[in-house]
Amino acid sequence: MHYETVFIGILLALFYAEATGLYPGGIIVPAYLALTLDQPLRALATLGIALLALLIYRIASRYFILFGRRRLVVLLLAGGLLAHAWFLLAPEFYQTPLEMKAVGLIIPGLLANNLERQRFWPTLASLVTVAVGTYFLAALFRLIF
Repeated sequence: MHYETVFIGILLALFYAEATGLYPGGIIVPAYLALTLDQPLRALATLGIALLALLIYRIASRYFILFGRRRLVVLLLAGGLLAHAWFLLAPEFYQTPLEMKAVGLIIPGLLANNLERQRFWPTLASLVTVAVGTYFLAALFRLIF
């Protein structure tokens, strides 16, 4: 895992959120996606899992009162369970160390939470902008140092 990418991604996401008022899928999500930009199917799988978790949340919210912490917990659990199911059904997309898989269980739920709180397209555009910026800044950092 490239720790500098994670730190750069967190800082860039924080600055982006402060400047625009939009969270790019969460503070850590762009850093995670920046680590996987060389594996586009993995990034798409993460987005797909987040969308499925959001669908599960919206169906569940018809029957239960889900807001605030409850919303976050339901989205994190749905995202984690769906990501784990994806790990079992398509392991060829996740041939990285165990640490990355642990992060991958949380990221879809965090992304789904931000997709629910903000509109879809602004969140997705913010996520792509910050993830690509993180990818290139981390590459530049590794080149210089």
